[in-house]
Amino acid sequence: MKIQPDNFKRGPRAAKRSQDGMATMVFIALLAIMMILVTAESDALFHLHREVKFLEQRQIKRLDASQTNSIGRAELPPGQDAQQRIPAQFSESK
Repeated sequence: MKIQPDNFKRGPRAAKRSQDGMATMVFIALLAIMMILVTAESDALFHLHREVKFLEQRQIKRLDASQTNSIGRAELPPGQDAQQRIPAQFSESK
């Protein structure tokens, strides 16, 4: 029986070590892919949260500006004062 010299260089467990190393590399690659996905999702959630906050501020401004039950302040046209707008019958009763 002839003994192959390759067996002495690598040892009897050479094939098993190679498989163990490959499993470790696959595991590290999967972890790296998962970390990339987690980072991307976190970034997307941050941008989504910021956009929702911006839309909420716009809605608040829009709803505050259009309140139907609020009383507006009447403005006089330029050049008139309050006495000119009071009808004569009300000014004489004083």
